[in-house]
Amino acid sequence: MSSGWEIRMSNSKGIPYYFNAATKQSSWDAPSELSDDQIKTLPGSQHLSGGSSGGAGTITASHLLVKHKDSRRPSSWKETNITRSKEEATDILRGYQAQVGNSREKFEELASIHSDCSSHSQKGNLGPFSKGQMQKPFEDAAFGLQVGEFSDIISTDSGVHIILRTA
Repeated sequence: MSSGWEIRMSNSKGIPYYFNAATKQSSWDAPSELSDDQIKTLPGSQHLSGGSSGGAGTITASHLLVKHKDSRRPSSWKETNITRSKEEATDILRGYQAQVGNSREKFEELASIHSDCSSHSQKGNLGPFSKGQMQKPFEDAAFGLQVGEFSDIISTDSGVHIILRTA
């Protein structure tokens, strides 16, 4: 019996997501009605890079994104038209960075409230990804971190980020 779920790769984020062709529902999180074994048999499961154990060269990271007027898409879930300069976005992120210190809990709290990425609803969690899936400056920074380590401010076409490597 088919659940209708499949795993697709997000073009904008370069990470896998779950899509139900029957209901047109999509989610970053695995559908709660499916077991890990069922998920591994879904169409597109190769995008998960080997499931929960992670594939070779797969990491997970979270981020806090502040977009600016020169971002590739200067709008977000909070603001339809972002007009701040890159310098203003960087200053905002420096303020968040000072509040975070080395606290994952504070980072997740600020990411859920302030990040301009749709991942804010997952406390900034981007899920697993491998090389070639993220913008190069983001990828280089994320793969250069140790688990539990925060990046300095990283600039990409999407905006400015603080990255936390989670696995």
